[in-house]
Amino acid sequence: MTALRVGFLAWAGLVALQPAWYLWSAPPQNGQGALALALTLPPLLLPLLALRTGARRALTWIGIVSLFYFCHGIVAAYAVPAARPIALLQVLICTLLVGALGWNAIAARRRAGAARPAG
Repeated sequence: MTALRVGFLAWAGLVALQPAWYLWSAPPQNGQGALALALTLPPLLLPLLALRTGARRALTWIGIVSLFYFCHGIVAAYAVPAARPIALLQVLICTLLVGALGWNAIAARRRAGAARPAG
């Protein structure tokens, strides 16, 4: 499986996790799950605009955005015990996403190095 595919699957997992978190697993105590979704989903969908310029660029943007979700997952895992399992899943998905970005960068360097003539 390629790094881009892993990255896009992690991105899709992060998008799917938000409704599962706020509407099912650990909804907000104030009952405003829809508001929570309205605040958490749009940033994850913004990189769709970058797909026109290339898959790698879109994945780079989602990697940057995912750092917020990583931090959110860490804080939620400690602050809201009921949300700990799903928060740690979010942390895992974000780690996978950023790892895929690194994997893609290393593969691109190797391809660039292999394309250069020796000498």
